Amino acid sequence: MAGLALLAVAGCGAGRTGEGDAGGGLVIGTTDKIFSLDPAAAYDQGSYVPETQIFQHVMNFAPGKTTPEPDAAEKCEFSTPTVYTCTIKKGLKFASGNPLTAKSVKFSFDRMVKINDPNGPASLLGNLDHTDAADDYTVAFTLKNANDQTFPAILPTQAGPIVDETVFPADKILDDDAVVKGKAYSGPYTITSYDKNKLVEYKANPDYNGLLGKPKTESVSTKYYASGDNLKLEIQNGNIDVAYRSLSPTDLESLRGNDKVAVHEGLGGELRYIVFNLNTMPGGTPEQKLAVRKAVASSIDRDALSSQVYKGTYTPAYSSVPQGFPGATESFKDIYGAKPNKAQAAKFLTDAGVAGPVEINLQYNPDHYGGSSSEEYAAIKSQLEATGLFKVNLQSTEWVTYQRERARDGYPVYQMGWFPDYPDPDDYLTPFFAPNNFLQNHFEDPAITAQLTAEVTQPDKDKRLAIIQQVQRDMADKHISIVPLLSGKQIAITTKGVQGTESTLDPSTKFRYSVLSK
Repeated sequence: MAGLALLAVAGCGAGRTGEGDAGGGLVIGTTDKIFSLDPAAAYDQGSYVPETQIFQHVMNFAPGKTTPEPDAAEKCEFSTPTVYTCTIKKGLKFASGNPLTAKSVKFSFDRMVKINDPNGPASLLGNLDHTDAADDYTVAFTLKNANDQTFPAILPTQAGPIVDETVFPADKILDDDAVVKGKAYSGPYTITSYDKNKLVEYKANPDYNGLLGKPKTESVSTKYYASGDNLKLEIQNGNIDVAYRSLSPTDLESLRGNDKVAVHEGLGGELRYIVFNLNTMPGGTPEQKLAVRKAVASSIDRDALSSQVYKGTYTPAYSSVPQGFPGATESFKDIYGAKPNKAQAAKFLTDAGVAGPVEINLQYNPDHYGGSSSEEYAAIKSQLEATGLFKVNLQSTEWVTYQRERARDGYPVYQMGWFPDYPDPDDYLTPFFAPNNFLQNHFEDPAITAQLTAEVTQPDKDKRLAIIQQVQRDMADKHISIVPLLSGKQIAITTKGVQGTESTLDPSTKFRYSVLSK
């Protein structure tokens, strides 16, 4: 398996909350932004990086491993084909001192599903029917469909943090300051100072009792930068110990030649893609909208994006499942070709009665998916308009507004990026194409939903992979709710002497501060 990478996401600065400076320790720099510390409100790596440090999960991934293991649990197993039962460790507590029990787990999952925030990860729990706590140490997850091959791997994801039921409200989002002040978490670190998207300081949690063990570094600070240029200067000058997301291809190329730093690459799996809002995109009928999507798919030159914009640090992607994952296909290449095909694009439009040029309002984000997004989407605009079939109005918005507006149907066609939640090809399918999917782009198809259910519950490996391949072909041919563009790797830069980076750039996509040291 060609592994995965980490999703970058953003938010705006807020006030400062905390006990004071942690002082010393490891200093990490990033251009990613925190959208929310409430697990129910954010489905992005910018938020999940701090969540990874402070929240515990029932099951988790040990560094370098792709099979989930007990974290807050002692053991987990299927007690029936539709019931996954976990025994929670005794004596666990949140950083506030409040006890963490099976009732806390039930509350956390009930809350995630009930709130169902459009920017949150509740869609990962689509197969969860209900959660029960028989006593303080036994929690049972009852599933809608039997033999779920992915549910144990969903527990360690962004849908699975355990929160303190005495601090978090059951039916609404908790603001970041209240999360920090309430110490409503039980992970490897606590937050000692919080200046949102400026500086966050962490201290090892002495009461953490979980899979990851005692952190190798007692205190960690994360600095947030407005641009990759500043991040590059800070790491090459030794003012920070680790630079993690995002530096431009040019900056990475420059840093590879700097003997004061080390560039670390992890297994790939990041996906960059265009999303269509099926309600608001161009086209007067569903057939015309599909024709527009097919014409766009026939007009993109991924090789040019890879070589000219990203200098080969990203490779062309021709399916929602990147190459290297079991069952990955290249359906878009098979159907639409590897190079732009103007005649084919024109025929799609003509056959559907779509008059050209088609006006597309294309939205992208300049601060969340890396500084090269502007160049990437300028190139896409140029490629589409070069066919003479499209007129592209290119627009950009900062991340916090971007997240909210896309969830409100504000953008008809827009940029997104993905770092998977768990190392399985399903994580490139169900979150995108199931009902109530993460994209919130109004795609839902009964046949695709049935295929997704079938592949998730199929224990025979070969049969399951065949269904996964069929989903990719059907989405590329019959539906096209997204157009995949590029796939990339995880990259972190460290000063010499920093250890542990390779062990956290793994297929779990979790960037763990607890394994880093210097």
